[in-house]
Amino acid sequence: MKVSKIAHAKFSLHGPEEAFDPRTTAHRGDLADISLAGKMFAPHYAEPLPMRCSAPKAMLRKNGGKNYEAISELLHGEDFRLLDVAGDWAWGYCEHDQYVGYVPVHALQHARKTPEPTHLISARAALIFVEPDIKSGVMKRLPMGARLACGDASECGKFLKTGKGFVHVRHVQQIGAKLVFDGATGTAALAEQLVGAPYLWGGRSGDGLDCSGLVQTILALTGTPAPRDSDQQMAQLGNDIPDGEELRRGDLVFFRNHVGIMANPDQLIHANSFWMQVSVEPLANVVTRFSENDDQPVLARKRLS
Repeated sequence: MKVSKIAHAKFSLHGPEEAFDPRTTAHRGDLADISLAGKMFAPHYAEPLPMRCSAPKAMLRKNGGKNYEAISELLHGEDFRLLDVAGDWAWGYCEHDQYVGYVPVHALQHARKTPEPTHLISARAALIFVEPDIKSGVMKRLPMGARLACGDASECGKFLKTGKGFVHVRHVQQIGAKLVFDGATGTAALAEQLVGAPYLWGGRSGDGLDCSGLVQTILALTGTPAPRDSDQQMAQLGNDIPDGEELRRGDLVFFRNHVGIMANPDQLIHANSFWMQVSVEPLANVVTRFSENDDQPVLARKRLS
């Protein structure tokens, strides 16, 4: 796989380097995205290759190696902009949230070689069957939030053709389609499907996810793009709820490096390392735990419009 480095073009900075967030800026010591030319210095710039995740999921890591820290996760059908390949690892950024890191190169295919996704997995997980029959063999399992290209419905109307297999219509929704339950109520209802899923640092699927991964994945299903980390979500999502106003189902509550979705005015749905799973518990209990280290445990309360 060849990545084109812009070696001979000349670029100059148009003033001091801009402040940037390293989580979402594809810049390292030796190489940067061509879009940063003129804004940030790098010895080389690269034109990103459009890739797509072909594995059910792939962890995004801080460095190229399976033992390095996981920072996010790329799901099937999501796009990745490839800037460099070193051994078995590809460096670049996720198209949906610009998050920068390394993924296994074998989890990617060139976007031109894979069909454009048309549907999202809206269930906690979905099975891809060999035939349009629940008794047939299973080809693979895809997690909630994964994207796939679906074609015609089967004769029975219960399955959609996808690649060489079939997915049940109850497990998918068309990308951009309006949900039967929309808005804040839908956000909480979708999050409740993942109660009991294990806590996994960097995870974004029903097989394991962290607090902000839960929020990002759920909001994607309701058609609301969200950044990856809780501090980014606090800055960009929703409107502040006035002090003293009662929380509602679907509201977001932010702590230091943590976020959850309200199930009702008193209960919080969140992926957390205390219970090591997605759990529903009294908001007061969560506030008490964070109060042990923070004088102001709740940083923000946000309502999605």
